[in-house]
Amino acid sequence: MIGATAVEIAAAVREGRTTAREVITAHLAHIDRVDPRYGAFRRVRAAEALAEADAIDQQVDKSSLPLAGVPVAIKDHVDVRGEVRADGSLATSREPATDDHPLVARWRAAGAIVVGLTRVPELCIFPTSDDPEGIARSPWNTRMSAGGSSGGAGAAVAAAMVPLAHGSDGMGSIRIPAACCGVLGLKPGGGVTPHVDGEGWLGLSEHGVLATTADDVALGLSVMANRDFTPERPGRLRIAVSSRTPVVFAPPDAETVAGLHRVGRALGLAGHSTFARHPRVPVSLQTLAGAFWVGSVAAELPANVDESLLQPRTRTHVALGRAALRAGLADQKQRDRWRDRALAFFDDVDLLVVPVLARPPAAAESWSTKPWWTNAQMSTRVAPYPNLWNLASFPALAVPAGVRADGAPASVQLVGPPGAEDLLLGTAAQLAEVLPWERHPDGMVSRTAERP
Repeated sequence: MIGATAVEIAAAVREGRTTAREVITAHLAHIDRVDPRYGAFRRVRAAEALAEADAIDQQVDKSSLPLAGVPVAIKDHVDVRGEVRADGSLATSREPATDDHPLVARWRAAGAIVVGLTRVPELCIFPTSDDPEGIARSPWNTRMSAGGSSGGAGAAVAAAMVPLAHGSDGMGSIRIPAACCGVLGLKPGGGVTPHVDGEGWLGLSEHGVLATTADDVALGLSVMANRDFTPERPGRLRIAVSSRTPVVFAPPDAETVAGLHRVGRALGLAGHSTFARHPRVPVSLQTLAGAFWVGSVAAELPANVDESLLQPRTRTHVALGRAALRAGLADQKQRDRWRDRALAFFDDVDLLVVPVLARPPAAAESWSTKPWWTNAQMSTRVAPYPNLWNLASFPALAVPAGVRADGAPASVQLVGPPGAEDLLLGTAAQLAEVLPWERHPDGMVSRTAERP
């Protein structure tokens, strides 16, 4: 049961081979055992999840439930009915949400059961996930951060606490934790998944899915987006491979480059044409990315936030954002020019493969107590690659690429032009056949455990 995929669990519940209560009971017990080490959850909804499981079991016809009985985790960044949305902060309202966010409503309507809310950094700004109550750690190496801002989601999936987790990604916040935790993490292209007002980070952020298989990502995304996505194996593709960093002082280390080359060779073995080619990234783009990073938070700061209670790093971030907006540095025209250049890159390229991280994950520490500049510098040095594709609104999928000598997972991201989500998922499924990855760290799940 523990370690089964979402596809397997839903099929077993629909066919009566197990019950939703049995699934949720087993996963809650596993969470109770392992989460004290990893800090994935801010809140576990044990009683509520069991009640929701019973409601699923009482349905006579479960054939229409694609996520029947599947335990899922929701990032503490969207509303879950009856729950406080803390956003990793002591400065936010403690009034429970009266309604589900649309994506939560869609997952629940499909039979999924929300077992908990995952840990995030304050207002989901930073690439590590510690809040006032704990630190999210990578199950592969607990001295390393689970990443951010969907770090709790990445840890929960990697440690088999859930097979499927929601994340959101404004500057890499799905792909960074996916890389830190050795799982798949998809940031879809613009407009694929639902939003509510005030959460789009000036058009940078998208809701997506973390899981351990391409089939699970496709299933979760299909329900979330209310349209079908399928990881069909593609024919021969033209795939560009690039390790070139967009930030001169954040070059990839040797293990990062080795992981990228492993994936490039595997894609070649799968029959694709692979070659070195680098997107032409203007030097000014990182300044633009920084302006949007700080400006988006300042522009969409929730009205119910008590700014006097924000962490010092966050107050600095908001102040810088307001200054950037006043100066016009978050320039949409410059962003549009980058998108046009990125589109031109894909004129004769089907997919691009680049790293997610340039080096190992950040240390699992209380980054929330450190100054803003320390956090910003760490962010740029560790993860210089993801934000380009938020600025362009292109889909990107983090995929495992083995394990580094330091015990951290290796990871790459597959990037495609708008509408390439199916192609990314199909290529990831093909890659899993020629370069298989461990879905969970050794010892996390019994290899002899029966599937439901």
